[in-house]
This record gives sequence, C-alpha cells and structure tokens, in this order.
Amino acid sequence: MSDYDFDLFVIGAGSGGTRASRMSAAYGAKVAVAEEYRVGGTCVIRGCVPKKLLIFGAHFAEDLKDARRFGWDVPDCRFDWPTLRDNVLADVDRLNGLYTQGLENNGVTIFHERATITGPNEVTLASGKVVRAKTILIAAGAHPHVPSFPGSEHGITSNEVFHLETLPKRVLIAGGGYIANEFAGIFNEFGSKVTLVNRTDVILRGYDAQVRDRLLQISMTKGIEFRFFAEFEKIEKQADESLLVSMSGHDPIEVDCVLFATGRVPNTKGLGLETVGVELNERGAIKVDADNRSTVESIYAVGDVTDRVQLTPVAIREGQAFADTLFGGKPHQVDYHCIPSAVFSHPPIASVGMTEGEARNKLGSVKVYTSDFRAMKNVLAGRHERALYKMICDGVTGRVVGLHMIGPDAPEILQAAAVAVKAGLTKDAFDATVALHPTMAEELVLLK
Repeated sequence: MSDYDFDLFVIGAGSGGTRASRMSAAYGAKVAVAEEYRVGGTCVIRGCVPKKLLIFGAHFAEDLKDARRFGWDVPDCRFDWPTLRDNVLADVDRLNGLYTQGLENNGVTIFHERATITGPNEVTLASGKVVRAKTILIAAGAHPHVPSFPGSEHGITSNEVFHLETLPKRVLIAGGGYIANEFAGIFNEFGSKVTLVNRTDVILRGYDAQVRDRLLQISMTKGIEFRFFAEFEKIEKQADESLLVSMSGHDPIEVDCVLFATGRVPNTKGLGLETVGVELNERGAIKVDADNRSTVESIYAVGDVTDRVQLTPVAIREGQAFADTLFGGKPHQVDYHCIPSAVFSHPPIASVGMTEGEARNKLGSVKVYTSDFRAMKNVLAGRHERALYKMICDGVTGRVVGLHMIGPDAPEILQAAAVAVKAGLTKDAFDATVALHPTMAEELVLLK
C-alpha cells in the first residue's frame, strides 16, 4: 500500500491547476485539488472571461450610434447595468459548473477549502484533514495589489468590479496597465466619467510606443481624462457617499468609485512555504526551474504564483507541460519566446515579438513597416479613429521579429499572424501572400 493518499495534490483550481489536475488524472495519476473560492480561478470567475463579456456589452454604445449611418432607425437607447452584470455572473456560474464537471469526470477529488503545506509531501486542509501526496503542485494564482495610503480601503479592485450594485457616474481608475485601460474603456462606453491616474506618464509599459501613444490619443478623444505623475495622498468618504481623492501634483477629485488596477501579487502568503524551504523571489513569487519545480524536490508551481508571464494561456501550457512531464511520459518545457498578448481597450491592441525599441537595442539594424488607416466601417460611420499596424523586421535577414496593432478586431487578426512570427517568416513571405479584400487584415500583406 502507498505511503501517500494521492500521487498529486494541487493547490488552486484556476487555469493552470485545472489543466494540470485533469491531464495528470487522465494519465492515470490519483489526483486531488483544493480550491478555497470557486473552480475556474481568476480568468474564469473574476478576470478575463467576465471582463470580455463587459467589453462586448460596451461595444454596443458605439455600434448603436454607428448603425444609423448604415440605414438603421435606432432610437436613443438606455443602458441597464444590472441586466448585463447579472447575465455575466450567470455565465460565470455556468463556466464554474463546467470546470468542476471536467475535474470530476476525470476522477479528480475536489476539496472546496483552503489548503496549506505542512511538509514536503503533506497538506493540511482548513477542516483539519491532513493529506499526504507524492507530489504537490501550487497553482494558487495572484491577487490585485492595493496601494497603502490613508483611505485606500474605500477603493475596489477588479475582484469586486463585477458585483457593483449601481453603475458609478464618476470613476477614478488607478494604474496604467492593461486592466486599467480596459476598464477605462468599458466604463467610458457605459457613460461614466472616467479619470485614469498613473504614477508616471507611460501607459501599457512593454507595448510598442507608437501603438500605446495612439491609444492615449483615441482615449482622450473619447473623453477619458488622464492624470500623470500623480501619487495618492488620501481618500475621504463624503456625507453623500462620494469619495474625495487627493493626489500629488493635481487638484483633488470627487468620484463615486475608485478602482485600483495597480498590478497583481502572487498568492504565496499563508501557504506554509517557509516551513518546508520553498524559496521566493523579491516579489514573493515561487522560484521554479524550467520544469516548474521549486527548490523543494516534491513541490512544483505553475501560473501567476510564479510571476513569470501572467497570462492564462501560459498557465495552461505550464500545467500541461507539468502533467506531460511527470505523468505522461512526454517530457517538455514551455517555450516563452514570442508570446502574443492583447489589451481589450477601445479600440483593442494586439502584440507579438519585439517592439521597435527592443529590436533596435538587440539587433541594431531593423526595418519598420507601417500602415496607418481608417477602417472602412469607421469611414462610413463618420468616426475619425485610425488604426495602426506595425511590423518590425531584422534589417539583415528580413525576418519578422515583431507585430503590433491597434484597431478594430486587432487581437482576432493577430492570433493567426503570430503563427508566422513564431515560425520566423520574413517580410517577403507576407508580401507574397495575396490580400484578402476588403478587410483590415489585408494591411498585413501590404505594409510599406
């Protein structure tokens, strides 16, 4: 009889933990997973999925106005936040059920409670039950960072935004990353007055400078206000429940809601990692090698808790690689080169590979090709918003090393183009491809 209750015990049933659990069990391992909140994790329950549904809802604001230019007799429409909110939360419930069913169908034991590590091969559940496992996988994800200053407790994060009772008339969003810019676009389209506050004057650090500047210009045209070089000093709740926000370098601003989108912190506190010698980096993330193994031989980690690349598809790939390597007899490692990413702003941004700045620093000789145009739909709608496509190539070989886009459906278009960049194709390969006309995507094979 085995000394262990399970071959694998997973802490966290998010994207990475669910994939690792399900695939390990499919390979014949005896698997258990502990989830203290809801099966599905950040992405499914309180992240990309419900946020994308809000984005779909937000698009109707412009689509309904544009429809009149296309001959549709559309009356003035009123947006009802509770309807969208409740429909989105109902879909989250549906997905939670599907993820739970997927684990159960593969024979995974689910503990709906918190688990902490009490030994290299031992986990203790909140109920007091002690479980022994040959291998432990930590996939506990991350949580939103809330800056510390007087009154910060009056703000909310992306965890709570999906549950707002009413749509705030005035919203202050703290941060300059993708979550901040996505929610700025969402609330602005719903009719809220949006002010985005950032410590620096750079939004979307890591994205190509031209593309992020284009988003800044368009966002300001749409009515989103930006306050740069601003540090929070205090938030005071007023008699009418509004919030008075004071910050350095700017006048105080009165709003109905403060949303913190200032980064995410790995969920490693209180897991008992220090008791078994699992090492963390300076950000509190678990140190792992290329095979996702921590500094303790029997303990592994995948996903946001490792703070390598905080993207759902990356966590899924890490969970798959873990299962394949340990239980599937197909050892392999995740390739982190050339990962595509998107910002579902209004309009959205999509990117893969090196930015122009990165390419010039690394390669020296580069060639840059661009297309700056108005989408056909925007022309007829009388919307002056311009899309920008940008291709970065190695100046010597012609190999495409980066693609960056802002415009309608940019993420949908980039996914296919990212295959070409990952495969190392050249600008000539794009040029040799016949354009699909009339589309926005054809600009990729017509770049000058």
